[in-house]
Amino acid sequence: MNATLRLGVIDGDGIGPEVVAATRAVVDEAIAAAGGPSVDWVPLLMGHDAIEAYGTPLPEQTLGALADLDAWILGPHDNASYPAEMRVAPGGAIRKRLGLYANIRPAAAFAGVRAKAPDIDVVIVRENSEGFYADRNMFAGSGEFRPTEDVAMAVAVITRAATERIAHQAMRMASTRGKHVTIVHKANVLPMTTGLFRDVCYEVAQHYPDVRVADEHVDAMAAHLVRSPADFDVIVTENLFGDILSDLAGELSGSLGIAPSLNCSDTKAMAQAVHGAAPTLAGHNRANPAALQLSAAMLLRWLAVRDGDPILANAAERITRAVSGTFAAGIATADLGGLASTSEFTEQVRARVHRR
Repeated sequence: MNATLRLGVIDGDGIGPEVVAATRAVVDEAIAAAGGPSVDWVPLLMGHDAIEAYGTPLPEQTLGALADLDAWILGPHDNASYPAEMRVAPGGAIRKRLGLYANIRPAAAFAGVRAKAPDIDVVIVRENSEGFYADRNMFAGSGEFRPTEDVAMAVAVITRAATERIAHQAMRMASTRGKHVTIVHKANVLPMTTGLFRDVCYEVAQHYPDVRVADEHVDAMAAHLVRSPADFDVIVTENLFGDILSDLAGELSGSLGIAPSLNCSDTKAMAQAVHGAAPTLAGHNRANPAALQLSAAMLLRWLAVRDGDPILANAAERITRAVSGTFAAGIATADLGGLASTSEFTEQVRARVHRR
């Protein structure tokens, strides 16, 4: 264990500075409670602050600093409000530049939070580097084309190598959970691309004989998640399908305001909540910090597994239990029907990280 844990931190736009500050406070408290090291937070710019300082929402200074870090927390961005020539999605650009090929998105209901599917407990493992996303399906440039004003075209890329590594992520995760993986595709309509994804996932599954594997078309999967979410454990799919299904699963579990996610490679990881920047709430102390706090717990757990560090694993578990316990006590922000402010919710979580 190092004497100091060095983590990057990017506030982002809108409610970003508030939920990031709330998350930093909880991480500091949990690591201290677990007997861990102090955290050296490395602040970096993205979004409107970066445009003001560097003339771009994602400066090379930030990307270069992230390349020297193993892990960081990313606040939400509001790229729709950037100048037209700068409307890059910073999160996607960071994922592509630093090779964060896996997007892990759990969705589970919490006691005290009204959920459409109170029995949901799934993890969606989303391939993050290619698929149908135009910023990640070409070696250089965009994968969307407009040959005339009346015709638009898009390219989708699925490769064996990328599918193998995301399939291994899903199988390993299922091995620690319910030992059940569902491969989601649309091979009846896209047999060459999503059919390759399905087939390679089945090939990888042969290395995990204890994991039960099935597959579903993406439209059927959406219906199954609504009708019988408890039937599913780990879902692995390509980029676009994973984006859509994870938002659906987040809403079924209660709200996108409590939906965490982790973007990772084998060597680097980024905590990033699923929700957006909510600029109309910015500065009012009303934002829900739970999703980013839970994402930070995922980040600490990833570091703990990578480094074999029980202290960080303990800190991650403390955060998860503290957020869950706060909800169970009936304490929530306005988006969940509660009365707590961002700071009040955070203080309740900080107090609970000390409980065993």
